[in-house]
Amino acid sequence: ADYLDNGNNKMAIQQADKLLKKHKDLHCAKVLKAIGLQRTGKQDEAYALAQEVAALEPTDDNSLQALTILYREMHRPELVTKLYEAAVKKVPNSEEYHSHLFMAYARVGEYKKMQQAGMALYKIVPKNPYYFWSVMSLIMQSISAQDENLSKTMFLPLAERMVEKMVKEDKIEAEAEVELYYMILERLEKYKEALDVVRGKLGEKLTSELQSRENKCMAMYKKLCRWPECNALSRRLLLKNSDDWQFYITYFDSVFQLVDESWTPPPEEQHSLEGEVHYSIEQAVKFIEERITEESKNARPLRGPYLAKLELIRRLRYRGCNDEYKLGDPEELMFQYFKKFGDKPCCFTDLKVFVDLLPSSQYTKFISQLLEVIPLSAAAENEIALPADIKALQQHLCVVQLSRLLGIYHAMDKKEKLTVVRELMLRYRHGLEFGKSCLKTELQFSDYYCLLAVHLLLDLWLEGEEMAVWQCLTLLEEGLSHSPSNAQFKLLLIRIYCRLGAFEPVAELYSSLDAKHIQHDTIGYLLTRYAEALGHYTAASQSCNFALRFFHSNQKDTSEYIIQAYKYGAFEKIPEFIAFRNRLNSSLHFAQVRTERMLLDLLLEANISTSLEESIKSMSLSPEEDDIPWKDLRDNRDLTVLFNWDPKDRDISEEHRKLSLEEETMWLRIRSLTLRLVSGLPTLSHTIQPKNSEKTAENGVSSKIDTIRFLLQQLEAAVDSGKKFLEQKIQYPVLGPPPTRMAGFFSNGSCQCQTSLFYLVSDIYELDTNGLEDSAEIQERIGNSFKSLVERLTDLFNKCKGDLIEVRDGTLKTHPNLLENLVFFVETISIALWVSSYCDSVLRPFKSNLQKKKKKKKESSVAMPPVFTHFLDYVTELQTLTSNVIDHIKGLELILTALKLEELSLKDTLLLQEEKKFTKTVQGKVQSSYHHSVQEIGELLRKRLDTIKKLKI
Repeated sequence: ADYLDNGNNKMAIQQADKLLKKHKDLHCAKVLKAIGLQRTGKQDEAYALAQEVAALEPTDDNSLQALTILYREMHRPELVTKLYEAAVKKVPNSEEYHSHLFMAYARVGEYKKMQQAGMALYKIVPKNPYYFWSVMSLIMQSISAQDENLSKTMFLPLAERMVEKMVKEDKIEAEAEVELYYMILERLEKYKEALDVVRGKLGEKLTSELQSRENKCMAMYKKLCRWPECNALSRRLLLKNSDDWQFYITYFDSVFQLVDESWTPPPEEQHSLEGEVHYSIEQAVKFIEERITEESKNARPLRGPYLAKLELIRRLRYRGCNDEYKLGDPEELMFQYFKKFGDKPCCFTDLKVFVDLLPSSQYTKFISQLLEVIPLSAAAENEIALPADIKALQQHLCVVQLSRLLGIYHAMDKKEKLTVVRELMLRYRHGLEFGKSCLKTELQFSDYYCLLAVHLLLDLWLEGEEMAVWQCLTLLEEGLSHSPSNAQFKLLLIRIYCRLGAFEPVAELYSSLDAKHIQHDTIGYLLTRYAEALGHYTAASQSCNFALRFFHSNQKDTSEYIIQAYKYGAFEKIPEFIAFRNRLNSSLHFAQVRTERMLLDLLLEANISTSLEESIKSMSLSPEEDDIPWKDLRDNRDLTVLFNWDPKDRDISEEHRKLSLEEETMWLRIRSLTLRLVSGLPTLSHTIQPKNSEKTAENGVSSKIDTIRFLLQQLEAAVDSGKKFLEQKIQYPVLGPPPTRMAGFFSNGSCQCQTSLFYLVSDIYELDTNGLEDSAEIQERIGNSFKSLVERLTDLFNKCKGDLIEVRDGTLKTHPNLLENLVFFVETISIALWVSSYCDSVLRPFKSNLQKKKKKKKESSVAMPPVFTHFLDYVTELQTLTSNVIDHIKGLELILTALKLEELSLKDTLLLQEEKKFTKTVQGKVQSSYHHSVQEIGELLRKRLDTIKKLKI
């Protein structure tokens, strides 16, 4: 066991063998040997050994534990349940084995069996947790039941009765048990009963979370629309803590509900179960004013009351009755707020919510009013006034962010924008002196100046200013050198390098972000969208693996979390874990990465190192199977991961999100159908007895061609909806979701090529079943397809021509679309080769039959059917075309190697010396990345060329 712990598996196997020589029946040693075998990649031997031991139904702890570990490593948790079922039969009174059995069922989600195991445990050892395990398993059955009705009429009422029995017998001990009771009542929509539980004696046990009891009461009051109670309770909680924002919201919601219902308190008795109620706007105004007066006596200033006042003004304005309540002018209130909290980083986000209360005519005045109160001082007459301490710097930064949000920068012309960029960078560099003592992991106080400068340059780039994008990269790289753990700098660099078609620097940036757990799903798209599209095949494989490893381990991990939740009685967390697991299983990103990963593997392997058939078999792909949950696909991407300070009309909107999801789903459909069509090719290449239709139906191949034709119809439909979608010419914000590769796929002609290749498959199949004799028409059709395919592929190649980097008037312009087109060319030519080798497998037998006939008849005049010449011409043309592309790529490599970028006299004299250094780095990175892409693409094409040469029938 020690050897196994230290990872020395071979030694462990030897030691186990020694032991087994002396003691043949030492079960535990056998299992430990099996673990060693499993870890050295000998799965089958390990499984056989384990089954030997399992068949004896062991009951000793060591063997059971060891087998559990082994089965878990084999990803076969269902075998653990069998183990403990047998152990429990033999040792029926063991608490330990019963609880292991319960947990084994939990791992595989066998809720009904969990319920029974829980009760069996409770009978042996009447401890409360076991009883409630059983109750929870009923809730789980209700959650997983497909039939809503069943869960409401059977599982939940049964669970409710089980808990009620314990309540009646006064056996409720722990908080978790009350939580569980509340959960059942809430799911049964018995809100009144749930409220009684929380308010009653049982509710006293709810102590682990702050205000757990009050929050549950509030939730039930809301469900029951009991606004007087909502109001009184939130009022009471605000008196305790006047900074708790959620209770302000409930307080306002309930006041206005009561005003609209013209509610009045009952005479003589108390207002509500929770005490005094505010039911008029006057009371609300007075209440907020009192909170502010109270707050001003506080030693530590609280933001809540001041923001609540702005929130109230907003709501009154919405109702058209603000002026009569004399709450003050929002502009003045925001100004006062800034004076109080302007040096706090949260000041901007607080005020951002309320800027729409300002009339746009007042924006500039408002900003200059704020600037006036910041202590800045200039060294000389015409120099920029700078802050003397961090406090003043924070205040100034807040104003700059507000200026961007109010659109003041957007309205400037090019020259003004460049002046602001210079000023911001000056302020950024000046601010660095406040952060000299910062650790590597801390951010510099002035980082936002640099980010805002980059945002202004991005505006200029979108307006067609090519130089601006290089300056963006320069400033960001400079920023990162001072603040090496600033994630915003890294994310923005990733996006801009990708837009320029340079993937190489991105891989490193992304890995330095050190994305954790769920982030592989929420921001992984930044990486997986571009790696393969820009020809970095190795990096693409790695990034897909990263993501997939997370998704696959999530399955295993979640069941561990669920088991811990049972052990510690955190029942309300269990449905959350299940929801989390479902959210990841139906993740759009998961489906995309799975599909792209398999296409990539075929591209890099099929018919190069292994045959297409073997590659597809090793991925257990089948054209009939579609494992993507189309109906439940969830977009878990975090599209706001990049900070921005844009006004609403320029920011990413709900509409953008919807459109982006629609586009991603369409592209995924096209990709997954392509993958399934390719996976159908090897199923066709079994030679068929010509004209013998009974035979064909028997060996099942004819149904295979039906599958392919059906998939082809679906592909056509998917392509049509994709084209319709693109007609809308959607422009996402530059920091919003990146568009898919769909537009390029259509415009460069890869789409037409790939579809016609799959139609060709159908024709060749027809030739195969009809034979060569009376198939002149099919042969001609195939010949024409070959011709038009070569023309289309040549067109596609023409769209790959041109320089990747060109130098125009001292400015660099990049053409990443040429790279994307090359990548599509390689993919399309690969599909062409897979189809050609199917064609080859059909024509070869025909040819050898003809040659046999020739020998028999001893005459040389047996005419060669035209399809052979068509095919040979086609293969020759493919070979020439591929060689030409390889030469073109060599040319690109030479140009990229010879390109001396540093000699570019960067005309923009605004660049400072230290910036020049970073500009050089940036241009070098782009150049090197292009070089890398072109090399990998060339490498893969050369391998494909070898495949073509084998296709001479």
